[in-house]
Amino acid sequence: MREKNQARTHKLVVTAMLAAVAAVLMFFEFSVPIMPGFIKLDISELPALLAAFSMGPVSGAAVCLVKNLVSLTHTDTAGVGELCNFLMGVTFVVPAGLVYQKMKSRRGALIGSLIGAVVMAVVSVPLNYFVTYPIYAAFMPMEGIIGAYQLILPFVDNLLQCLLIFNMPFTFAKGMLDVVLAFLIYKPLSPLLHK
Repeated sequence: MREKNQARTHKLVVTAMLAAVAAVLMFFEFSVPIMPGFIKLDISELPALLAAFSMGPVSGAAVCLVKNLVSLTHTDTAGVGELCNFLMGVTFVVPAGLVYQKMKSRRGALIGSLIGAVVMAVVSVPLNYFVTYPIYAAFMPMEGIIGAYQLILPFVDNLLQCLLIFNMPFTFAKGMLDVVLAFLIYKPLSPLLHK
């Protein structure tokens, strides 16, 4: 019973620690030259991915939730960005964690991560099309949003094209960056993550 309580406490503490790191990493975002300026790159899903691998998909999802709740305290997206960030983060780390639970190996982690990155990239299209951009259009006309994409690639003429050509590959690449970083630091961090 005591060991079970210690394991639970350790899991809670590590999840909270990773959520705090993820919340801090959300502050370090930057623009990417091949994307409109309002789309930012950050690596705040990295701690969630580490949590999903070390403690399971629920811990990974909890890290995504906490970092976005913290972000709500200083949001400039009226919570829409945080909601979409949470949903895309969960679609990334939960599949990765589930696959890794079934195949506890580097191969399992890689397969899970690839599946998660693909799912996140695919989900980004309907999520942005039906939720994010329609709400943003209340603050910035859709023509202005599409115009920002057209400055990079003039032939795009509708939101769906923008999402398929720009956002989906960008989201996949962002997920893969987190995967590469996770593979680089997971082993050295493993003693802290596991009890």
